[in-house]
Amino acid sequence: MLAQGKVTLIAQDPLTIRLQYPVAERAVRPVEECRLPGENKAILLHICCGPCGTYTIQRLREQGFEVRGFWYNPNIHPYDEHERRRACVEDYAREVGLPMTWWREYEDDAYFSAVRGHEAFGERCAICYRLRLERTAQVAAMQGCQALTTTLLISPYQNQEMIRQIGSDVAQEHDLEFYFENFRRGWAERGRTARQHGLYQQRYCGCIYSAEETRAQNASR
Repeated sequence: MLAQGKVTLIAQDPLTIRLQYPVAERAVRPVEECRLPGENKAILLHICCGPCGTYTIQRLREQGFEVRGFWYNPNIHPYDEHERRRACVEDYAREVGLPMTWWREYEDDAYFSAVRGHEAFGERCAICYRLRLERTAQVAAMQGCQALTTTLLISPYQNQEMIRQIGSDVAQEHDLEFYFENFRRGWAERGRTARQHGLYQQRYCGCIYSAEETRAQNASR
């Protein structure tokens, strides 16, 4: 560069040169602050049981959401089981300061009417997901929330992609966002937290069909 006359030697030690042509300064862009996906958003979290709420509530709060809980699970049978799970959610929500909305009716008849003729595994699950998420979307819209999601997404026993599609559909119908995240990565933490808090951990999904399937599987082992 010296031989080409592009620079002038100012000093040998330390080596210092001066450019013979102007250099345009690159504009320095300010570093944008990282925005959390839940910033300035209220989300209604459908909760299927206390243990599945543990990691999910924590994770949504870490993502910046104002989290509100919602209980609507007419698929849980019998009624005593429904109430045992509901009481577990109520106790844990109180511990972690989670505001809850409790659907006023049990509505197991609505569940059985919806799945009649579609009791097979998979078929009934799609109907069950839609029944619960549709109600969640209705309540979320009434409460002025911007988004909804469900603790069902943490379970490795549920069809996550089906839940995602149905959740997105019902959210769109109510001008809401369905927040999807693979909460399954928190499955182990879910178990640890549930044990630490002494939460009731059920042995079947909820409906009488899943209870019978679980009994049959256990008997065949």
